[in-house]
Amino acid sequence: MKIIAGLGNIGREYAGTRHNAGFMVADELARRWGLENRWRTDRDAAYVEYRAGGEKVWLLKPTTYMNLSGNAVGAWAHFYNVAPEDVAVVHDDMDLPVGTLRIRKKGSSGGHNGIKSIMNNLGTDTFPRFRLGIGHPVHDQQAVINHVLQRFQGDDRKAMEEIAGKTADALEYWLATGGDTDAVMQKFNTKPATAKKRAAQAAAAAAGEAAPDKAPSETR
Repeated sequence: MKIIAGLGNIGREYAGTRHNAGFMVADELARRWGLENRWRTDRDAAYVEYRAGGEKVWLLKPTTYMNLSGNAVGAWAHFYNVAPEDVAVVHDDMDLPVGTLRIRKKGSSGGHNGIKSIMNNLGTDTFPRFRLGIGHPVHDQQAVINHVLQRFQGDDRKAMEEIAGKTADALEYWLATGGDTDAVMQKFNTKPATAKKRAAQAAAAAAGEAAPDKAPSETR
């Protein structure tokens, strides 16, 4: 049994915002699986049930709001006795450029309150995360809040739609491989240089200049 949890905030006012990247991917998977009109609610989450190669998959969108996402994910994992390594969490990440997908098997919350809540409820930091870049504003708390609650516009919206589709591909591959996160990381992790080159090309195009041939060197 597997769980895929896309994180976000419920309510029409949050639809399409940067913080709802996880919801966007969950909705894309539900659409692909013909389940977009089958959402129900239980244990603090909207959910649909899917079968992948004979294995049951619960696709979740927590209804707790972002900061308490672990209340829903933990409740589902504990009730169905799903091991943390079989719980894939999809969420936004400000430390990655827009249009970037980075998959990891474990690690700190990186300051993401939804991930912190899930870690507390699962009692471990070892569960796969599918992180979608949403870019970072200036390092000011109010600017950060405003940023994550903004809707994607223009080139960012197009890049987000593309990476949401790629993330759905990665999750389907994760299911097809029986939850082999290493294989998914090798196949789908976006190279930072590629995302930076895309950003540089977009900036150059907006300025009416020729885009550089090479992406800026990676500094992190």
